[in-house]
Amino acid sequence: MAYFSFDIGSMARHEKLALEANNTEEKLSGVNGHVRNLVLPILTLIIVTVSAMMYTGNEALAADGKPFSVLGAFENTTVGISLVAGGLSAVIMASICIAADRLVSGQEYIKGWLLGMKSMLGAILILFFAWTINNVVSDVQTGTYLASLVSDTLPLALLPALLFILAAIMAFSTGTSWGTFGIMLPIAAAIAAHAAAGSVELMLPCLSAVMAGAVCGDHCSPVSDTTILSSTGAKCDHMDHVTSQLPYAIMVATASIAGYITVGLTYSGILGFIITGVVLAILVLIFKKR
Repeated sequence: MAYFSFDIGSMARHEKLALEANNTEEKLSGVNGHVRNLVLPILTLIIVTVSAMMYTGNEALAADGKPFSVLGAFENTTVGISLVAGGLSAVIMASICIAADRLVSGQEYIKGWLLGMKSMLGAILILFFAWTINNVVSDVQTGTYLASLVSDTLPLALLPALLFILAAIMAFSTGTSWGTFGIMLPIAAAIAAHAAAGSVELMLPCLSAVMAGAVCGDHCSPVSDTTILSSTGAKCDHMDHVTSQLPYAIMVATASIAGYITVGLTYSGILGFIITGVVLAILVLIFKKR
């Protein structure tokens, strides 16, 4: 997409504006940084975070009277405390590097600190409200209701495609692919086992359709934490990021639906991949000409 400059919808408009604006990054004059100023904070973040995860996980295992194991520690760790410890340690290490090399003055350092906090404020607020919406949606059993719309009375050939669409809608609404996995995978397995008498030829496409649809919906969702962090990292408006990526995701989803319909009709995974590729190529050519 990037190599061929395949920009459609709002992405094309934003790309044009970016090229016309010709913005350049602000660079402090007379400041020569070192590679260690980048590497040391990142290494500190990784080492302290992992160590804190092991420590809190070990405490949880000890409280339950269980022996220590790496896997058990990660399963029972307190992620929030570990991330805070790692982030704070990385900030301290970055501050030490700046002070040691005398890269900026104290006033510029405080200004940079405040600007960094300000840049994350929007993401924090969006995540807070997104998690609030997610909890409300979970409490009213939205996922269970959507899953109940799928029954064994639906056409067998359309089952993988319908599960893909339903999983995508559920993940888009809730902002979580893992939550959709937990709800939809058991339901999809039960429906496929009942409808096809346990045939693996339909079971695997149904399970893969749920997983693919959930990832697709999570990718498109404006309340997904991954979407929020992507827009924050790119320093762009959140909804601009959401609307600019939607045409590409919908294009791939359309091709995937065609492939799942093919698999449902023929039970051939190879033919399904071929049809998916053909439909995707046709869609790319259609939108490329516009």
